Amino acid sequence: MLNEADNTLLTRTGPATPMGDLFRRFWQPVLLSAELPERDGAPLRVTVMGEELRAFRATDGTVGLVSPRCPHRGADLFFGRNEQGGIRCVYHGWKFATDGRCLAIPTLEPGPQRDRVEQNVRLHAYPTRESGGIVWAYLGPAKHPAALPEMEFMTLPASHIFVSKKLQQCNWAQAAEGGLDTAHFSFLHMAVADAADVTERAMSRISTGSDTVRWMRDDGAPRFTILDHPAGLVLGAARRGDPGEHYWRISQFLMPNHGLTPNAFPGDNYHGQTWVPIDDSSCWIYCYSWNPDRPLTNAERSKYAAGFSVHAEVDALYVPIRRRENDYLIDRIKQKNESYTGIEGVSEQDACIQDSQGFVADRTQEHLGPTDLGVVRFRRLVMGAARALADGEEPPAASNPAAFRVRGGGAVAPADQPLDAVMQGRFGDPFGRA
Repeated sequence: MLNEADNTLLTRTGPATPMGDLFRRFWQPVLLSAELPERDGAPLRVTVMGEELRAFRATDGTVGLVSPRCPHRGADLFFGRNEQGGIRCVYHGWKFATDGRCLAIPTLEPGPQRDRVEQNVRLHAYPTRESGGIVWAYLGPAKHPAALPEMEFMTLPASHIFVSKKLQQCNWAQAAEGGLDTAHFSFLHMAVADAADVTERAMSRISTGSDTVRWMRDDGAPRFTILDHPAGLVLGAARRGDPGEHYWRISQFLMPNHGLTPNAFPGDNYHGQTWVPIDDSSCWIYCYSWNPDRPLTNAERSKYAAGFSVHAEVDALYVPIRRRENDYLIDRIKQKNESYTGIEGVSEQDACIQDSQGFVADRTQEHLGPTDLGVVRFRRLVMGAARALADGEEPPAASNPAAFRVRGGGAVAPADQPLDAVMQGRFGDPFGRA
């Protein structure tokens, strides 16, 4: 368990908090590229780590992420007119570029005074880049520019990837811990009795799902091995497989808020998530699926768009259809006869149980066990990095983009084989480098 001070350190990411400072040393997803489909289109409201911002796509296609109010009289730029290379406040016509520079002040006569004001007045603007179908922003200090992480899905053609996002109605850390806690699959996502087809439909590896489902159902206490690497952690969970074998489910945690799932076998699609705080009691989860060897099929894309694997079924505002306000549309008859939860969708099952811990989980009341080792190591890593940054030590992973190009996945190996050897056999690298 954590004490109250540690729980506060872990969960609060607003401006001038230790964890917020750590997050701001790394590029963060702030929008899907698809949310800004049109050059000179409508601006969007964005809130990231308690900071209210406005986003717009300029005439040249670049994305601006700026402070929300015009510095003239404080009018909200959400109502601004996005035109000809900048956003214009509709109150008095002051206009600003994506980098915050003032482009025009029509309320002043041309001349030296207007030139001086245009040079000195600006919006606060954050650098943005687009990669992997996501708009990323760097919200940290300019003297410490981070490198954009080179996660594998970000290096592939658009035809090989699918991205989505979903609202999560709880603090970022408990959503992240849920994603890294692979022991829960033996229960939360499992069919009851012998209704294996229900569970197999929920899994992304349907072709040979019967064995993996059986192994997870029969062994609800996987043995964890955790390895450190330059971008984060490898989390290996070994379950008893067939005689003489272990079934390994290997996930990745990447600093400070990315996770790669443990399901993929060679040839399967890979999946990952990034948990981005909106404030201390809600977050956006950016979800991505990719195949390094081939384009995704239309059938796969349709399945993900409808809610499959890490992706949720959402409305036009990216709010899940099954959510806190409607009890995730739980079906108690199905819960009695088919699945542990009676809730449709792996993503929604995760959200239900993570949200049920409270908007911010009280970790002072926990009783942790051996299957919580990954959660313990995750907390130790991010809290240690936040404390180190407060003492002046920059996070090394922020300047090592290539270290993020790793994979998670499944493997079947001899029972006496340690995790590093399993990783070498499965990925050709002890840390899963792609």
